[in-house]
Amino acid sequence: MRRAANLFEQIWEPDNILLAFHKASRGKKSHAMVRGFARNLDQHVEHISYAIRNDTFPVGRFHQFLIQDPKERVITAPFFDERVLHHAIMNVCEPILDRWLIDDTFACRVGKGRELAVVRARSISHKHSCYLKLDVRKYFDSVRHDTLVRLLEKRFKDRSLLQLLEKIIRAYRGIGGVGIPIGSLTSQHFANFYLGWFDRFVKETLRLKGYVRYMDDMILWHDDPHELQRIHRQCVEFASGTLGLELKHSEVRRTSTGVDFLGCRIWPTHVELNRRSKRRWLCRVSDYPIFEWLK
Repeated sequence: MRRAANLFEQIWEPDNILLAFHKASRGKKSHAMVRGFARNLDQHVEHISYAIRNDTFPVGRFHQFLIQDPKERVITAPFFDERVLHHAIMNVCEPILDRWLIDDTFACRVGKGRELAVVRARSISHKHSCYLKLDVRKYFDSVRHDTLVRLLEKRFKDRSLLQLLEKIIRAYRGIGGVGIPIGSLTSQHFANFYLGWFDRFVKETLRLKGYVRYMDDMILWHDDPHELQRIHRQCVEFASGTLGLELKHSEVRRTSTGVDFLGCRIWPTHVELNRRSKRRWLCRVSDYPIFEWLK
């Protein structure tokens, strides 16, 4: 696939930045930073356009907080004007990144998502007797800046655009050169794109038909458990050697025992919530007044 060119000017176009503002403000219009931005909207749009065009936009300003989902995660939320910048970039770049991804990866994509990933996993489980579930140890914290920049250069030709993307990437843990933040729009797409190279290794080099990925949760299917073990070794080697990622320990299992994936237990014949998801659902609904009345 040829590298995309002539994109940088589209990013700093005022109409694109205005669209980015509306996307960035969804669900946050009552926040003080959003209200302040909206009061002088034309001025802020012009300022961001000028700053992008002249490489003076300050990046790397954020605040952090913890969530439990279900394990503890540190969320890094960029300041609102940088959120607008991220949306302006992805308005232009997301379609190029998306066209390069394979059909069987489902995170951060229009028309995809968790539900369709589970449906696809169920349809493949019905056809194969064995599976291997893989995920990356501390994925977002392990993405190498140099490798990510090099891979983006394979998709984009504009030098100014690449410099802007690299500036955003290195603004987070710039000294160590490893890790992208959970909580920013660009990080979601960078992370999905980064493992897109793993997808293509599995599908094009290993020629494995049974495969689904949702961010760093991956499932591989086959009818021969020994062949799946061999594929596993090749996946570990590629993830480590090419992408600098460590895959967690995993074992080949039978699909007849059920596959845990995205909060569900997938059987060849049906899908149900797994135990953790059931407990979380019960904890939530137990707080509703009707359930208190029924106790």
